[in-house]
Amino acid sequence: MMLELESVSHRYGTELAVDDVSFGVAEGELVALLGPSGCGKTTLVQAVAGHVRPTAGRVTLRGADVTDAPPESRGVSVVFQQSTLYPHMTVDENVAYGLKARGVESDRRADVVSEYLELVDLLDQRDAYPSELSGGQRRRVELARAVAPQPDVLLLDEPLSALDRSLRERLRDEIARIQRETGVTTLFVTHDQAEAMTLADRLVVMDDGSVAGVGEPRTLYGSPPTPFVASFLGRSNELSATVVRQEPLTLALGGQEVVLSDSRVDVSTGSAISCHVRPDDLALGTGGAPGSDGPAVSVPGTVTRVVDTGRRYDVTVRLETETEVVLEQTETPPATGESVSVGLLEADLTIFGADQRDRLGVDVSSI
Repeated sequence: MMLELESVSHRYGTELAVDDVSFGVAEGELVALLGPSGCGKTTLVQAVAGHVRPTAGRVTLRGADVTDAPPESRGVSVVFQQSTLYPHMTVDENVAYGLKARGVESDRRADVVSEYLELVDLLDQRDAYPSELSGGQRRRVELARAVAPQPDVLLLDEPLSALDRSLRERLRDEIARIQRETGVTTLFVTHDQAEAMTLADRLVVMDDGSVAGVGEPRTLYGSPPTPFVASFLGRSNELSATVVRQEPLTLALGGQEVVLSDSRVDVSTGSAISCHVRPDDLALGTGGAPGSDGPAVSVPGTVTRVVDTGRRYDVTVRLETETEVVLEQTETPPATGESVSVGLLEADLTIFGADQRDRLGVDVSSI
């Protein structure tokens, strides 16, 4: 691994900000460190950059322990949430400053600056000052300054959060292109699920100072290890259930008994469990999701709300247990107050224990 965090914990006084965090980033990989505000992301960035000495654990780069090493000796570049360009320096001088700090000799600096300004398509702005640039252009200058010294690791700490939506999307694509063309190992820190899932090779999802899940975006979305990951990576409906029988697995779910003939759970009869299912995995009617094959669960309910989002309808259905679920539908939806059935495939159910912390051992033989 290019970068590894091993059992890293950190306290600010008596407050535990990061608790026993371990993960690695392979050479050339782009990993997104994802989670809500206050979950410990910034503390981990500072620990990797050398601005914070963790209370416990260690940070390694290329296999060497750098936990106590000063920032300037780590070969790590950081692009922060707020702009750090020097306002009295031109674009050229800002990028060159980063090279000078890394010991690149003066006779080579001009060529390197030109190379990386061309990478971010700002060669024609090299004599401009930051105040003369747009927000997106300033971000690109910071990216050029960060990658020009060819760091071992590039840290991007919420680099798009201050930009409007359309600019965020354009710059997100630019970051993907720059990372792909340079091959720089990158840790991208964000609270935005769409950014993380679009950009990253892998996700490290944080919850309250701890790692809640690690894996490829599609894997974590489709098979979340915890309820937090299920709800944070897109929308998720939660249904409370009770195990009625083990053979075949029968649940009291949505006001009726539901037989899941191909599933097994490692909990005793009578145990309370929680079932999560994505809105796009639900369908109105008695069958499974559109285009799916296999056994389906069908639960009756009443439509309580319909929202037209432009590209789809969000249909809210209240089940007999008074639990409400949201479905996504592209066709003309039923009217509010109409009785419907909510259909889903058992393979689309993710089952958790009642304490809401861990996914249960579920064997779905049909998957």
